[in-house]
Amino acid sequence: MKKFEDLTEREVLALAITLEEEDERVYSDFAEGLRQDYPGTTSVFEAMRQEESGHRRRLLELYRQKFGEHIPLIRRQDVRGFVERPALWLVRPLSIEKVRKEASAMEVETRRFYEKASVRTQDASIRQLLDDLANEERSHEERALELGKQKLPDSVKADEEAAQRRLFVLQIVQPGLAGLMDGSVSTLAPVFAAAFATQKSWDAFLVGLAASAGAGISMGFAEALSDDGSLTGRGHPWVRGAICGAMTALGGIGHTLPFLLRDFRMALWAAGIVVLVELGAITWVRKRYMDTPWVTAALQVGLGGALVFLTGVLIGSS
Repeated sequence: MKKFEDLTEREVLALAITLEEEDERVYSDFAEGLRQDYPGTTSVFEAMRQEESGHRRRLLELYRQKFGEHIPLIRRQDVRGFVERPALWLVRPLSIEKVRKEASAMEVETRRFYEKASVRTQDASIRQLLDDLANEERSHEERALELGKQKLPDSVKADEEAAQRRLFVLQIVQPGLAGLMDGSVSTLAPVFAAAFATQKSWDAFLVGLAASAGAGISMGFAEALSDDGSLTGRGHPWVRGAICGAMTALGGIGHTLPFLLRDFRMALWAAGIVVLVELGAITWVRKRYMDTPWVTAALQVGLGGALVFLTGVLIGSS
């Protein structure tokens, strides 16, 4: 890697051209990744891409005047001092907040490059262009905010916030809720059946642990293999599977842990309290994110939990 101080004026211009081309392509990828769910923000990044393209054209014109047609290959990774960028543009789905933060960081880094480059440049025309670009990069974030106000009226921002919430529900809440419901409800029968059949806390704990782990693995694979998310917008299948599997295991482990208590009656009462807490949490999530009325959510969750619990008690007591 070369030191920035060792770059010639020709190499500085070549590096500036490469930086502008890279930023232009990154903004293009950001716009493409956000186009379906965030059309307003997409227009902002399209405008930023066009501006970077204009910077690159001006740099190319000056380079041809000064040094001819051949541009040496020099990239940001060839010069010390540049921060390594995470390849956010390759991730799907894109996080709109991470994208906006990365875009801001890109502008700051590019502005500092132009400021530093212009100071050590002796050629008047090169220094003038670098100064102009530094000033434009300095105001780029402000102009992007103004452009955002112009392109993103309150109605569009509200639509994008709704879209972001919808994606969060599809990709995180739904698989997590499905897992939590399955783990909390389906493991009730084997855990309490073992508890009432053996009257031993340790036996009930082992059964609950096995049921929770097995259900978590099963639900995780079932969710991951259900669809690849390309058409449904539900995100990466293995991420959903991991969330669903983890929440399934957590739901079962919750009312299994009390059976670590040696006193069987105390463990039974503690497990019953945990079950109520779990069902209450599921009801709250359904109300908060699925817009299910409180009464309906409580009846659905409570009825299912009660039936499975009674099934386990009847089988264990027979």
